Amino acid sequence: MSTVVVVRKNKTACIAADSLTSFGDTKQAAEFIVNSDKIIQFDDFYMGIVGSAAHQLVLKSLFNNHPNKIDFTNQMSIFDSLKQVHPILKEEYFLNSKDEDDDPYESSRVDSLIMTSNGIYGLYSLREVDEYTQYWAVGSGAEYALGAMFSVYDQLDSAELIAKAGVEAGAKFDNASDLPMTSFTVELTL
Repeated sequence: MSTVVVVRKNKTACIAADSLTSFGDTKQAAEFIVNSDKIIQFDDFYMGIVGSAAHQLVLKSLFNNHPNKIDFTNQMSIFDSLKQVHPILKEEYFLNSKDEDDDPYESSRVDSLIMTSNGIYGLYSLREVDEYTQYWAVGSGAEYALGAMFSVYDQLDSAELIAKAGVEAGAKFDNASDLPMTSFTVELTL
């Protein structure tokens, strides 16, 4: 499924992800696919997405076709943007939003991490938005990545090196994650 991480340290933020796509037991390694990057950039933010490979194309198209509905400046603007685009996901992109009986809200079926110059955020399927102070990870390799980043966070000064430790741990121990890794960094303004 993936390993995607975000880290903030010393006025810098980094987002990083592995590059493996899998369909059941079939692996599609980065060497076989042109678009193996799980991080998309739009305007002034980066978004690392886990789950269905279709999410990448859908969100790229959504951002390009409806840029006026996207504002990822802070936690509330991200949430409000998600409220605006959810009907578009259903109507234009055929989002299958049939929920489990115990879900309190209709799911977007998208889990991702977001990095902007204002901070690092997690975005989850029921439109939960969390802002993180140090680091976080999503995907099937998240537990390994969180452990690795926890163990090096106080020892390393570089957000990029901390993120690298997280993705490498996910790729090493999670069978749905693999290298090479892609990463992006920004200087934080807040």
